[in-house]
Amino acid sequence: MKTIELVVCNPTGLHARPAKVFVNLAKQYQCDIWVEHGTKRAKAKSMLSVLTLGVTTGGTIRIETEGEDEEAALEALAEAVRSGLGE
Repeated sequence: MKTIELVVCNPTGLHARPAKVFVNLAKQYQCDIWVEHGTKRAKAKSMLSVLTLGVTTGGTIRIETEGEDEEAALEALAEAVRSGLGE
């Protein structure tokens, strides 16, 4: 299992288009991926679950991966968050 904590810096947080970028990227990996914000935890491959986290700009998320390609998934998702998720 691999984990990382990141600050979401894009202007709209993890909503709508940025969440779609995040979820679509997560779906490219076979491992299990979870994202946490505060006390909430969601499956990173589910758009609805990610949106229910309510992550706003400046919010901290924790990404957890477990499985065959966990390291590659974590690196790709971390880079996507750091680069603004397409915004």
